[in-house]
Amino acid sequence: MSPALLRFLPVIALALVLLMTSVTWKIQDWRYGRALAEQARSQVETLRQMTVAAAASQQKETDKRRALEQQLSASEQTHYRALNDAQRDQDRLRDRLATADVRLSVLLDADDVAAGCAVPATPRAGGVDHGGARARLDPAHAQRIIAITDAGDRGLIALQACQAYIRALGR
Repeated sequence: MSPALLRFLPVIALALVLLMTSVTWKIQDWRYGRALAEQARSQVETLRQMTVAAAASQQKETDKRRALEQQLSASEQTHYRALNDAQRDQDRLRDRLATADVRLSVLLDADDVAAGCAVPATPRAGGVDHGGARARLDPAHAQRIIAITDAGDRGLIALQACQAYIRALGR
């Protein structure tokens, strides 16, 4: 080998090493680029699937909420109607009591001697009642009794509304 060739041999070897490194680098770049592109596609597909699942779940919850709102609205209308009916019946009864169209009476215990008044156990011959002896209540007391039953009816209707609401939420 000539001395000039020996002098350029390290330069040629260095050039070959640099060329091989460059080629290897380019091949690695292609392989990693392809792997990264595949990973990005996979991630995009995963995100798309997650978005579709979240949208379906949100739609399902929205449908459940709408169904519950409709059910509660129907229940509220039913209970409001029942409350109005009870109020109308109470008002009608109160009006009938005020005009003496109807009178409230109580059944008396004929065997109670502690009350101080002996009431005959047999009904009168001209009486309409088929039970024992009865006493009529003062109209003011009857009005108070009607007010008490009105409050009780309202309370029962409100309780039924609350129970229906809780049942609807529990579904």
